[in-house]
Amino acid sequence: MDAYDKDPAAGQGQAPGPGPGPDGGAAPEETGASGTGTTGTGANVTGTTGTGATDGSAVGETVAAPPAPAPEPRTGVAALSPRYQIGAVVALAVVAVAVCAHLGLVFLHVAPSNTLTKQHGAAVDEWVFPEFEQNWKLFAPNPLQQNVSVQVRAEVSTADGGIRTTGWYDLSAEDGRAIAGNPLPSHTRQNELRRAWDFFVATHDSEDRPVGLRGSLSETYLRRIALLRLDRNDAAGPGGVVERVQYRSRTTNVAPPSWSGEKVSGRPTVRELPWWSVAAETGGARTEAAGAAGAAGAAGREGGAA
Repeated sequence: MDAYDKDPAAGQGQAPGPGPGPDGGAAPEETGASGTGTTGTGANVTGTTGTGATDGSAVGETVAAPPAPAPEPRTGVAALSPRYQIGAVVALAVVAVAVCAHLGLVFLHVAPSNTLTKQHGAAVDEWVFPEFEQNWKLFAPNPLQQNVSVQVRAEVSTADGGIRTTGWYDLSAEDGRAIAGNPLPSHTRQNELRRAWDFFVATHDSEDRPVGLRGSLSETYLRRIALLRLDRNDAAGPGGVVERVQYRSRTTNVAPPSWSGEKVSGRPTVRELPWWSVAAETGGARTEAAGAAGAAGAAGREGGAA
Protein backbone atom coordinates (compact mmCIF):
# COMPACT_ATOMS: atom_id res chain seq x y z
CA MET A 1 0.00 0.00 0.00
CA ASP A 2 1.40 3.37 -1.02
CA ALA A 3 1.16 6.81 0.64
CA TYR A 4 -2.24 7.51 -0.86
CA ASP A 5 -3.68 4.51 0.82
CA LYS A 6 -2.32 5.60 4.14
CA ASP A 7 -3.73 9.10 3.93
CA PRO A 8 -6.84 9.52 1.84
CA ALA A 9 -6.82 13.28 2.20
CA ALA A 10 -3.45 13.50 0.56
CA GLY A 11 -4.72 11.58 -2.35
CA GLN A 12 -7.41 14.17 -2.94
CA GLY A 13 -4.95 17.07 -3.01
CA GLN A 14 -5.80 18.31 0.46
CA ALA A 15 -3.28 19.58 2.89
CA PRO A 16 -2.56 17.26 5.76
CA GLY A 17 -4.37 18.05 8.94
CA PRO A 18 -2.78 19.70 11.87
CA GLY A 19 -0.63 17.66 14.08
CA PRO A 20 -0.77 17.46 17.79
CA GLY A 21 -0.04 20.53 19.73
CA PRO A 22 2.87 21.07 22.00
CA ASP A 23 0.96 19.65 24.95
CA GLY A 24 -0.18 16.60 23.06
CA GLY A 25 -3.63 17.95 22.29
CA ALA A 26 -5.11 18.84 19.05
CA ALA A 27 -3.86 22.08 17.48
CA PRO A 28 -6.36 24.83 16.79
CA GLU A 29 -8.17 24.39 13.58
CA GLU A 30 -7.23 26.78 10.71
CA THR A 31 -9.58 27.44 7.89
CA GLY A 32 -9.21 29.46 4.71
CA ALA A 33 -5.84 28.81 3.24
CA SER A 34 -7.36 30.27 0.10
CA GLY A 35 -10.58 31.64 1.53
CA THR A 36 -11.53 34.16 4.21
CA GLY A 37 -9.16 33.92 7.17
CA THR A 38 -10.25 34.05 10.78
CA THR A 39 -8.43 35.51 13.68
CA GLY A 40 -6.27 32.90 15.28
CA THR A 41 -2.74 31.76 15.96
CA GLY A 42 -1.45 29.43 13.31
CA ALA A 43 1.90 28.38 12.02
CA ASN A 44 2.20 31.39 9.72
CA VAL A 45 -0.78 33.56 10.77
CA THR A 46 -0.51 36.12 13.53
CA GLY A 47 -3.80 37.76 14.51
CA THR A 48 -4.63 39.33 11.12
CA THR A 49 -7.83 39.34 9.24
CA GLY A 50 -7.32 39.32 5.52
CA THR A 51 -8.30 37.73 2.26
CA GLY A 52 -6.26 34.80 1.10
CA ALA A 53 -3.20 35.88 3.10
CA THR A 54 -1.37 33.38 5.22
CA ASP A 55 1.55 35.66 6.07
CA GLY A 56 -0.54 38.20 8.02
CA SER A 57 -0.46 41.04 5.41
CA ALA A 58 -3.63 43.03 4.68
CA VAL A 59 -4.41 43.41 0.99
CA GLY A 60 -7.34 45.88 1.25
CA GLU A 61 -5.67 48.57 3.35
CA THR A 62 -6.71 52.21 2.51
CA VAL A 63 -3.81 54.60 1.63
CA ALA A 64 -4.22 58.16 3.06
CA ALA A 65 -4.45 60.91 0.36
CA PRO A 66 -1.71 63.61 0.38
CA PRO A 67 -2.72 66.92 2.04
CA ALA A 68 -4.12 69.63 -0.29
CA PRO A 69 -1.69 72.53 -1.01
CA ALA A 70 -2.29 75.67 1.01
CA PRO A 71 -3.90 78.53 -0.99
CA GLU A 72 -1.56 81.29 -2.13
CA PRO A 73 -1.78 84.53 -0.12
CA ARG A 74 -3.63 87.41 -1.79
CA THR A 75 -1.65 90.42 -2.87
CA GLY A 76 -2.36 93.95 -4.05
CA VAL A 77 -5.86 95.36 -3.74
CA ALA A 78 -7.27 91.86 -3.27
CA ALA A 79 -5.41 91.60 0.06
CA LEU A 80 -7.31 94.60 1.47
CA SER A 81 -10.50 94.43 3.39
CA PRO A 82 -13.69 95.23 1.44
CA ARG A 83 -13.88 98.72 2.93
CA TYR A 84 -10.37 99.60 1.81
CA GLN A 85 -10.95 97.97 -1.56
CA ILE A 86 -13.85 100.34 -2.15
CA GLY A 87 -11.65 103.29 -1.12
CA ALA A 88 -8.89 102.20 -3.51
CA VAL A 89 -11.35 101.86 -6.39
CA VAL A 90 -12.78 105.33 -5.71
CA ALA A 91 -9.29 106.86 -5.55
CA LEU A 92 -8.29 105.23 -8.85
CA ALA A 93 -11.49 106.47 -10.46
CA VAL A 94 -10.82 110.04 -9.30
CA VAL A 95 -7.24 109.93 -10.63
CA ALA A 96 -8.44 108.53 -13.97
CA VAL A 97 -11.05 111.27 -14.33
CA ALA A 98 -8.49 113.99 -13.46
CA VAL A 99 -5.98 112.64 -16.00
CA CYS A 100 -8.60 112.44 -18.72
CA ALA A 101 -9.79 115.99 -17.98
CA HIS A 102 -6.21 117.32 -18.07
CA LEU A 103 -5.45 115.61 -21.38
CA GLY A 104 -8.68 116.94 -22.83
CA LEU A 105 -7.92 120.53 -21.81
CA VAL A 106 -4.36 120.34 -23.15
CA PHE A 107 -5.70 118.93 -26.42
CA LEU A 108 -8.14 121.82 -26.73
CA HIS A 109 -5.29 124.23 -26.01
CA VAL A 110 -3.11 122.95 -28.87
CA ALA A 111 -5.93 122.14 -31.28
CA PRO A 112 -6.99 124.59 -33.99
CA SER A 113 -9.76 127.02 -33.17
CA ASN A 114 -13.11 125.27 -32.89
CA THR A 115 -16.50 125.66 -31.25
CA LEU A 116 -15.35 124.40 -27.85
CA THR A 117 -12.29 126.65 -27.71
CA LYS A 118 -14.37 129.64 -28.73
CA GLN A 119 -16.90 129.01 -25.95
CA HIS A 120 -14.54 127.80 -23.22
CA GLY A 121 -11.21 129.28 -24.28
CA ALA A 122 -10.86 131.30 -21.05
CA ALA A 123 -11.31 128.20 -18.87
CA VAL A 124 -8.84 126.22 -20.98
CA ASP A 125 -6.21 128.97 -20.78
CA GLU A 126 -6.75 129.33 -17.04
CA TRP A 127 -5.96 125.64 -16.57
CA VAL A 128 -3.05 125.42 -18.99
CA PHE A 129 -1.13 128.61 -18.22
CA PRO A 130 1.52 128.83 -17.01
CA GLU A 131 2.44 125.34 -15.76
CA PHE A 132 1.21 123.24 -18.71
CA GLU A 133 1.89 125.52 -21.64
CA GLN A 134 2.68 123.64 -24.85
CA ASN A 135 5.00 124.70 -27.65
CA TRP A 136 4.38 122.71 -30.82
CA LYS A 137 6.73 124.52 -33.19
CA LEU A 138 8.79 121.36 -33.59
CA PHE A 139 5.76 119.53 -35.01
CA ALA A 140 4.34 122.44 -36.98
CA PRO A 141 3.93 122.09 -40.76
CA ASN A 142 6.76 124.62 -41.16
CA PRO A 143 8.96 124.33 -38.06
CA LEU A 144 11.46 127.01 -37.10
CA GLN A 145 14.56 126.64 -39.29
CA GLN A 146 16.60 129.60 -38.09
CA ASN A 147 19.16 130.34 -35.41
CA VAL A 148 18.48 133.68 -33.72
CA SER A 149 21.24 135.29 -31.69
CA VAL A 150 20.25 138.22 -29.44
CA GLN A 151 22.98 140.73 -28.55
CA VAL A 152 23.10 143.92 -26.49
CA ARG A 153 25.45 146.81 -25.87
CA ALA A 154 25.30 149.86 -23.59
CA GLU A 155 26.29 153.49 -23.22
CA VAL A 156 27.94 153.98 -19.84
CA SER A 157 28.63 157.18 -17.95
CA THR A 158 31.99 156.73 -16.27
CA ALA A 159 33.09 157.96 -12.87
CA ASP A 160 35.06 160.84 -14.41
CA GLY A 161 31.96 162.11 -16.24
CA GLY A 162 32.73 160.63 -19.65
CA ILE A 163 30.56 158.46 -21.88
CA ARG A 164 31.73 155.21 -23.42
CA THR A 165 30.03 152.56 -25.52
CA THR A 166 30.62 148.91 -24.70
CA GLY A 167 31.04 146.14 -27.21
CA TRP A 168 28.27 143.74 -28.17
CA TYR A 169 27.48 141.03 -25.62
CA ASP A 170 26.06 137.89 -27.19
CA LEU A 171 23.39 136.95 -24.65
CA SER A 172 22.22 133.89 -26.60
CA ALA A 173 25.75 132.51 -26.67
CA GLU A 174 26.03 133.01 -22.90
CA ASP A 175 22.85 131.01 -22.37
CA GLY A 176 24.09 128.30 -24.72
CA ARG A 177 27.35 127.93 -22.79
CA ALA A 178 25.44 127.72 -19.51
CA ILE A 179 23.15 124.99 -20.87
CA ALA A 180 25.74 122.87 -22.70
CA GLY A 181 26.77 119.86 -20.65
CA ASN A 182 24.38 120.75 -17.81
CA PRO A 183 21.96 117.86 -17.08
CA LEU A 184 19.60 120.21 -15.20
CA PRO A 185 19.79 123.65 -16.84
CA SER A 186 17.74 126.41 -15.31
CA HIS A 187 14.43 127.46 -16.82
CA THR A 188 15.69 131.06 -16.93
CA ARG A 189 18.69 130.18 -19.06
CA GLN A 190 16.59 128.19 -21.48
CA ASN A 191 13.58 130.42 -21.94
CA GLU A 192 13.83 133.91 -20.46
CA LEU A 193 15.68 135.64 -23.29
CA ARG A 194 14.05 133.61 -26.06
CA ARG A 195 10.53 134.23 -24.81
CA ALA A 196 11.24 137.94 -24.24
CA TRP A 197 12.51 138.34 -27.80
CA ASP A 198 9.55 136.43 -29.26
CA PHE A 199 7.26 138.66 -27.19
CA PHE A 200 8.91 141.77 -28.61
CA VAL A 201 8.76 140.59 -32.23
CA ALA A 202 5.09 139.64 -31.92
CA THR A 203 4.08 143.06 -30.51
CA HIS A 204 6.04 145.38 -32.84
CA ASP A 205 5.65 146.27 -36.49
CA SER A 206 8.35 146.25 -39.14
CA GLU A 207 9.48 149.72 -38.03
CA ASP A 208 10.04 148.50 -34.45
CA ARG A 209 7.08 150.52 -33.18
CA PRO A 210 5.05 148.96 -30.35
CA VAL A 211 1.54 147.78 -31.10
CA GLY A 212 -0.63 148.44 -28.06
CA LEU A 213 0.27 148.21 -24.40
CA ARG A 214 1.82 144.77 -24.75
CA GLY A 215 4.43 146.27 -27.07
CA SER A 216 5.51 148.78 -24.44
CA LEU A 217 5.53 146.02 -21.83
CA SER A 218 7.84 143.89 -23.99
CA GLU A 219 10.31 146.79 -24.27
CA THR A 220 10.38 147.21 -20.48
CA TYR A 221 10.98 143.48 -20.11
CA LEU A 222 13.94 143.56 -22.52
CA ARG A 223 15.46 146.61 -20.84
CA ARG A 224 15.44 144.88 -17.46
CA ILE A 225 16.98 141.72 -18.91
CA ALA A 226 19.70 143.84 -20.52
CA LEU A 227 20.56 145.54 -17.23
CA LEU A 228 20.74 142.22 -15.39
CA ARG A 229 23.03 140.67 -17.99
CA LEU A 230 25.26 143.78 -18.28
CA ASP A 231 25.61 143.92 -14.51
CA ARG A 232 26.54 140.23 -14.48
CA ASN A 233 29.31 140.99 -16.98
CA ASP A 234 30.35 144.16 -15.07
CA ALA A 235 29.91 146.18 -18.25
CA ALA A 236 29.67 149.54 -16.45
CA GLY A 237 32.95 149.13 -14.60
CA PRO A 238 33.88 150.76 -11.28
CA GLY A 239 31.76 153.85 -10.65
CA GLY A 240 30.03 153.61 -14.04
CA VAL A 241 26.29 153.74 -14.71
CA VAL A 242 24.45 152.33 -17.73
CA GLU A 243 22.57 155.17 -19.44
CA ARG A 244 21.17 153.50 -22.58
CA VAL A 245 21.01 150.04 -24.10
CA GLN A 246 20.63 148.80 -27.66
CA TYR A 247 19.58 145.39 -28.90
CA ARG A 248 20.20 143.65 -32.16
CA SER A 249 19.41 140.19 -33.48
CA ARG A 250 21.43 138.10 -35.90
CA THR A 251 19.33 135.51 -37.73
CA THR A 252 20.94 132.69 -39.72
CA ASN A 253 19.10 130.03 -41.72
CA VAL A 254 19.74 126.43 -40.77
CA ALA A 255 21.36 124.58 -43.66
CA PRO A 256 18.94 121.99 -45.14
CA PRO A 257 20.04 118.36 -45.53
CA SER A 258 21.88 117.48 -48.71
CA TRP A 259 19.17 115.13 -49.96
CA SER A 260 16.38 117.75 -49.80
CA GLY A 261 17.58 119.82 -52.73
CA GLU A 262 16.38 122.97 -50.94
CA LYS A 263 18.46 126.13 -51.33
CA VAL A 264 18.55 128.81 -48.64
CA SER A 265 20.68 131.87 -48.15
CA GLY A 266 23.59 131.49 -45.76
CA ARG A 267 23.90 135.23 -45.21
CA PRO A 268 22.81 136.37 -41.74
CA THR A 269 20.07 138.95 -41.31
CA VAL A 270 20.72 141.65 -38.73
CA ARG A 271 17.93 143.60 -37.03
CA GLU A 272 19.18 146.53 -34.96
CA LEU A 273 16.82 148.27 -32.56
CA PRO A 274 17.05 151.93 -31.54
CA TRP A 275 18.74 153.03 -28.32
CA TRP A 276 16.55 152.82 -25.24
CA SER A 277 17.06 154.96 -22.17
CA VAL A 278 17.17 153.03 -18.90
CA ALA A 279 17.02 156.08 -16.61
CA ALA A 280 13.84 154.80 -14.94
CA GLU A 281 15.49 151.47 -14.15
CA THR A 282 18.87 152.89 -13.03
CA GLY A 283 17.70 155.93 -11.06
CA GLY A 284 18.99 154.55 -7.78
CA ALA A 285 22.34 153.57 -9.24
CA ARG A 286 22.75 157.01 -10.80
CA THR A 287 22.06 158.70 -7.45
CA GLU A 288 24.59 156.49 -5.70
CA ALA A 289 27.20 157.15 -8.38
CA ALA A 290 26.61 160.89 -8.17
CA GLY A 291 26.97 160.79 -4.41
CA ALA A 292 30.18 158.83 -4.64
CA ALA A 293 31.56 161.22 -7.25
CA GLY A 294 30.63 164.22 -5.07
CA ALA A 295 32.30 162.71 -2.06
CA ALA A 296 35.42 162.00 -4.06
CA GLY A 297 35.49 165.57 -5.39
CA ALA A 298 35.08 167.04 -1.92
CA ALA A 299 37.86 164.88 -0.61
CA GLY A 300 40.07 166.03 -3.46
CA ARG A 301 39.32 169.70 -2.77
CA GLU A 302 40.08 169.28 0.92
CA GLY A 303 43.33 167.57 0.10
CA GLY A 304 44.32 170.40 -2.25
CA ALA A 305 43.49 173.06 0.32
CA ALA A 306 45.61 171.31 2.94
